Amino acid sequence: MVGKRYGRLVVLKRDGNSSNGGARWLCQCDCGVVCTVDGTRLRSGITSSCGCLRSEIARERFKTDPKICRNKGRRDHFYTETGLPYSSLRASKRNHTGVVGVSLDRKTGKWFARLMIHNRYVLLKSFDQFEEAVAARKTAEKKYLYK
Repeated sequence: MVGKRYGRLVVLKRDGNSSNGGARWLCQCDCGVVCTVDGTRLRSGITSSCGCLRSEIARERFKTDPKICRNKGRRDHFYTETGLPYSSLRASKRNHTGVVGVSLDRKTGKWFARLMIHNRYVLLKSFDQFEEAVAARKTAEKKYLYK
């Protein structure tokens, strides 16, 4: 395999075995980066560069994707006025209440308000009324998110 080209990678020498016993190869990418790649991934075409190809494809997509081009350079389209990314506050497809962080427990019939920060719940309460849960969530957002 030494000297063979796989995509942008040229095999330089063998670099031992992987944890599953397969051969690992030291390769040099066309961009100049030297990396170690599993032989199976090379031969099957799964790995064809050091990662520079992925970056180039993403860069090109950023230039040509109409949705991205419309909002390019407009920071306000990606972040709230407090600096939080909209992607973290978007309601999921499973959200039936229309409010992020508020859900209905069908067994008890109670509404839950939740807010997690750094993998720790700062708000996890149940309420009888939907409006109370929404108000609690909004209060917690103001307290913990909009500092």
